[in-house]
Amino acid sequence: MKHKDKDGKPLPDRNSKVPTALLFVVLCGLSFYLGGIFCSEKENFTTTEVKDEVPSSKSNAVVSPLQIKDVSFPDCGLDYQDYTPCTDPKRWRKFGMQRLTFMERHCPPIFEKKECLVPPPDGYKVPIRWPKSRDQCWYRNVPYDWINKQKSNQHWLQKEGDKFLFPGGGTMFPNGVGEYVDLMQDLVPGMKDGTIRTAIDTGCGVASWGGDLLDRNILTVSLAPRDNHEAQVQFALERGIPAILGIISTQRLPFPSNSFDMAHCSRCLIPWTEFGGLYLLEIHRILRPGGFWVLSGPPVNYENRWKGWNTTIEEQKDNYEKLQELLTSMCFKFYKKKDDIAVWQKTSDNSCYKKLDSPDNYPTKCDDGTEPDSAWYTPLRPCVVVPDQKLKKVGLKSLPKWPQRLHVAPERVSDVRGGSEGAFNHDDNKWKNRVKHYKKLLPAIGTDKIRNVMDMNTQYGGLAAALIDDPLWVMNVVSSYAANTLPVVFDRGLIGTYHDWCEAFSTYPRTYDLLHLDGLFTSESHRYAFSWKISVLHLSL
Repeated sequence: MKHKDKDGKPLPDRNSKVPTALLFVVLCGLSFYLGGIFCSEKENFTTTEVKDEVPSSKSNAVVSPLQIKDVSFPDCGLDYQDYTPCTDPKRWRKFGMQRLTFMERHCPPIFEKKECLVPPPDGYKVPIRWPKSRDQCWYRNVPYDWINKQKSNQHWLQKEGDKFLFPGGGTMFPNGVGEYVDLMQDLVPGMKDGTIRTAIDTGCGVASWGGDLLDRNILTVSLAPRDNHEAQVQFALERGIPAILGIISTQRLPFPSNSFDMAHCSRCLIPWTEFGGLYLLEIHRILRPGGFWVLSGPPVNYENRWKGWNTTIEEQKDNYEKLQELLTSMCFKFYKKKDDIAVWQKTSDNSCYKKLDSPDNYPTKCDDGTEPDSAWYTPLRPCVVVPDQKLKKVGLKSLPKWPQRLHVAPERVSDVRGGSEGAFNHDDNKWKNRVKHYKKLLPAIGTDKIRNVMDMNTQYGGLAAALIDDPLWVMNVVSSYAANTLPVVFDRGLIGTYHDWCEAFSTYPRTYDLLHLDGLFTSESHRYAFSWKISVLHLSL
């Protein structure tokens, strides 16, 4: 029986002689065509030239090797030194103002895409090395004074000579972030014993909270939009603290469900009680059962703080009561409160979620067929994502404590096609060996020269796990078109995000010291092929 291709047409007999060179040329052309379709653009920065004459099967002529034509890129211009293609303020007017939609990802169409090199600012220097960078950075690397001028009384940062210093202040922690986190640890003891490992900080400022938690073995994704504060995320990454551009608006955050151990908002100005609590529902989705949501700022401690919030005590009391009511309806339970900090916990009790079946209840269960982990351009929905009842080891109490959880195969690995405990352990051992070779090839790995690392096509976070004892952190990226392995990454106590590499990554230029790529061309060759272009050229390593 003859084999058939995907269109049902018979393939040539395997014994027939097909000229190798001719077949290669045909495949190149087909790959280029498919890449153009799936990425919706024609890339022309690299061209491949093949000799016009292809010897026939009867000829003994030798095929000339492929000739690669070098292409150079022009500079983009100094006004593009902090260009973020998919969150570009120059394009905000084209999008709606309601719910700050314009601050979400809106990637440029083909005719607006840039093919140029993003330049550094005048006077740019090699970033200060970790751990000194947590407390200071070169002014010329992030030459923006807005935060310094507007937040000078809150001690976010201060300019001294040719540097910005980060004293660890914040709107809700005027005495320093250390004292603030100490109080939080008193409220949530799991922050001390390895129970809590991953966190997300919504509206992170310059990420001082996330920076302090690094010393406490808690790995935080600091999240902030590109707004009039200009460079919050850029400051965070310049300091060597994990951060990503993003905003809770109309789309889900690019993280799987039941992933973070803790979520935090310190006067992040997100209207939690508006739109039917839609933003709280997203926090509920990404928090794992038993995870904690921590809030400081309005309306917490309104009795003592309302005068400084340009509001009335009655309004803040109403907001606090509404917040409590919404959280209870979403199966959060009030945990503890002291001074300006209040803590709620996502319940692990399934009986609460059964109450959501009532048609008169708000919010209801999500039953519209949307995958709980679907989070790449997926609209927010006014419903509760109920944890999968078949998963018994996703809850915070069921996971091994840090660092034991790093090398234990998570329960959710079985949800991955081809995934198993054996596959996980094989991947874990593979990366331990590979990293040994990497360090021979690149001795800078493991030194203070490399701090911010991105694994552009991770599977289970093996690279990050193998580098866990080095003074660096890894942003694990799972393709939005690949098998969904990101829940496994988070269950291990690592961090990551979904992304489509046909688009630019949600960060500023010059924010990563090392980009690691393994298997992306192979796994997504049907989309990119020979027309694939790395969308992180704007990172300008």
